[in-house]
Amino acid sequence: MTTQVDFSSPRIAILGGGPGGYEAAMVAASLGAKVTIIERAGLGGSAVLTDVVPSKTLIATADLMTRVGEADELGVKFDGDGGGSKPRADLKHINNRVLDLARGQSHDIRAGLERLGVEIVIGSGKLLDNNTIEVLTLEGVRTIDADAILLAVGAHPRELPTAKPDGERILNWAQIYNLDELPEELIVVGSGVTGAEFASAYNGLGSKVTLISSRDQVLPGEDTDAAKLLEGVFERRGVRVLSRSRANAVERTDDGVKVTLGDGSVVTGSHCLVCVGSIPNTAGIGLEEAGVTLTESGHIKVDGVSRTTAPNIYAAGDCTGVFALASVAAMQGRIAVAHFMGDGVKPLKLNQVASNIFTSPEIASVGVSEADLASGKYQGDVVMLSLLSNARAKMRNTKDGFVKIIARKGSGTVIGGVVVGPNASELIFPISVAVTQKLHVDDVASAFTVYPSLTGSIWTVYIKLFVTAGWVVCG
Repeated sequence: MTTQVDFSSPRIAILGGGPGGYEAAMVAASLGAKVTIIERAGLGGSAVLTDVVPSKTLIATADLMTRVGEADELGVKFDGDGGGSKPRADLKHINNRVLDLARGQSHDIRAGLERLGVEIVIGSGKLLDNNTIEVLTLEGVRTIDADAILLAVGAHPRELPTAKPDGERILNWAQIYNLDELPEELIVVGSGVTGAEFASAYNGLGSKVTLISSRDQVLPGEDTDAAKLLEGVFERRGVRVLSRSRANAVERTDDGVKVTLGDGSVVTGSHCLVCVGSIPNTAGIGLEEAGVTLTESGHIKVDGVSRTTAPNIYAAGDCTGVFALASVAAMQGRIAVAHFMGDGVKPLKLNQVASNIFTSPEIASVGVSEADLASGKYQGDVVMLSLLSNARAKMRNTKDGFVKIIARKGSGTVIGGVVVGPNASELIFPISVAVTQKLHVDDVASAFTVYPSLTGSIWTVYIKLFVTAGWVVCG
């Protein structure tokens, strides 16, 4: 039997209130749909409550402490102790602020949804078929019928069977904010984005940090020059990096933890943070009954417009395994709603996604990478410029960073870039615009930039790409 959809006011049910869910809800409600969003924890999902917002708030505090610690080189002195006082992290205050900010952001998201007329149901949802969700709430069981369903159920921290978190000494990234005192010696297992960010943050806050990496470099899969630079910064700031070392087990001791490595050696510390990826929240929610196909990793299989294999069901966010970024989840959700509502929509293009790693310094990237060039997938010219030559960087006492831009060979179209340095998450945007809009190098190089500014280095790289290709600057 084919369900007839009333597109004048279609019913859309969204399971999950993270970025993929609430962004889709806002768009759908604005377009006149009757929207119900089902969330078991709080609006914003893990991105707002336990992941992105909390971690980046913590990192902002750590980054400030790092800059204050280097203020002496700028001539800034502190009263007391002969002018050599150092900042101290009050972790209880920091974590209270982190969680308060997360709750406040969640409240703001809920208020915004309610203003648009979105119905919010707090409870655990399960698909009965491709048009029906059963929700267990505090008041009882409720059934929600919909013309379309969006799954935005997110993911949770992956645990090792030999490293079970206890929430006190052995922690995952959702539990780390329960600490009231700064770990004296923090061992971080996992050198991907999450592990590197927390290692950088807690080093900045004053912990002695050991980072255990099973790979040859920190941030495997990221730009090699950026990873090498970060490893150099870690070494200079006292972070101990154990490369090609696999953690076999993490155990609690009388006064801390011990981590047993694959070669039998043992690393001891006061606390251990386990960052070994995430698992999609796709088990036990009726996906099989509704005809939704999963990948081998347990993620929901979707196409470029967020459709699953089941009619009327879309999916967005970490549960799809497409790209674990809040911005991508939000875009997937918006695309899903636009597609269902019959609006013109372009499929998600992963080669245009801008991402950022919030270490100190930050690492941002977009588009084609040098690894893509080396594999022969693309042909391009690459120019990299250190921030050491940038006047603004010198004024700020910035010692670490660079700008790298890739232009397609022959045409000069901007196809990729990397920025390493302070506020790289902001600086990547002009490169991201160039990649998305398929701008030529001369389109950007003929625009004005401010002097002195860090964006001046982006402009300089575009000029150098002219020289590399033998072009002439216009304008």
